[in-house]
Amino acid sequence: MLWAVLSGIALLIIIGLGFYAGKLLFLLKQQKARQEAARQSRITNITDSIIVIAKAMDQQQCDLSEGVIRIVNLLNALPINTPPDFKAQYPHIHALFTEVSGFAILEARQQLPKSERKKQDMAREQIESEYESKVLAELPPLQAYCETLMTAK
Repeated sequence: MLWAVLSGIALLIIIGLGFYAGKLLFLLKQQKARQEAARQSRITNITDSIIVIAKAMDQQQCDLSEGVIRIVNLLNALPINTPPDFKAQYPHIHALFTEVSGFAILEARQQLPKSERKKQDMAREQIESEYESKVLAELPPLQAYCETLMTAK
């Protein structure tokens, strides 16, 4: 009789723990699904931004240096598991980024004397003119890559 009661209690404990484990697995699956949806949403937002910036650069509505800085930072922020080597894939975009990233921006730029700002602007324009055709040629493949990321859900 004692064995039957103990076996019944043990069975209830096992059933309870099994139910609890199943509930935790279900919650974990939901959490992973939410995280994946958020990751995919972030990828879509970033790639949309890259496409818009690339189009603006192509239509000369955005300075090349400004667009390149934004694009490189957005590419680095993409939450993809195995990102390609963007430096190798888009070498001229990265080369222009490297050359113009040393210039003062925002508040630091406002703190510069007017002559220094003009000097930096002229140097930046010279660098942009050297890279313009090469960077513009890399924009269509970049846009195509972004579109493949958006469709590969």
